[in-house]
Amino acid sequence: MNALGVHKGISEAMGKVIFALLLSFYMGCSQQAASKPPETAAPPKLEAGRQELSKPAPAKTQASSLEALQKGTLGKGDEEGPLRDVNFDFDRYDLSVEARDILKGHATWLKTNSRVRVEIEGHCDERGTSEYNLALGAKRAESAKRYLIDLGVSPNTLSSISYGEELPVCKEQNDACWAKNRRAHFVVKTGPTT
Repeated sequence: MNALGVHKGISEAMGKVIFALLLSFYMGCSQQAASKPPETAAPPKLEAGRQELSKPAPAKTQASSLEALQKGTLGKGDEEGPLRDVNFDFDRYDLSVEARDILKGHATWLKTNSRVRVEIEGHCDERGTSEYNLALGAKRAESAKRYLIDLGVSPNTLSSISYGEELPVCKEQNDACWAKNRRAHFVVKTGPTT
C-alpha cells in the first residue's frame, strides 16, 4: 500500500468519525415540541405534467429524515406530507423536467402558505465516499432551493442541509433502491429557519 492509499483511507475514516460525532451531537440535543402548522391547502397534484388545483388537503408537518430514523419510520412513507420528494439521476444535481414540475407545485403551495418554513435535505445513494456524497447532497438541496427562489418563494422561508448517504430510505443494493435514495426531501416547519 502506498502513501496515497494510506492517506485516502485515513481521510475517509476521519470524515466518517466527524460525521458520526456530529450526528450523535445532533441526536443528543434536546428537541423542541413540534407545533402544528396552520391548516392550509396542499400543493397542487401533478398529473401528466398538468397542475390540478381541486380538492386541497389540509397541511401537516413533515418529519425530517433524521427524526424518521429516530422513530424507526424512515423509508416507510411516514415522512410524507404536503411537499413530496424530488429525485436525481446518478451523480447529478441538476433538476429533471419531472423535478421542475414538482417544484412548481411546491412553489405555488409555499407562496400561498408564506408562514411555513421548509428545510430541504439533500440525499445520495451509497456509492462514492462519504465526503463526496455530503457535497453532492448539499448541491442537490441547493439546486432545489435555488429553483424555488427563482419561482418566487422567499429565500427567508428556505434552508438546506445535506445528509449524503447516511440516511437512506431504501437499503437494498440495486438500481431501483439507489434511485429512491438520490433525493431532495422537504421538511415542513412552522418556525423561522436558521
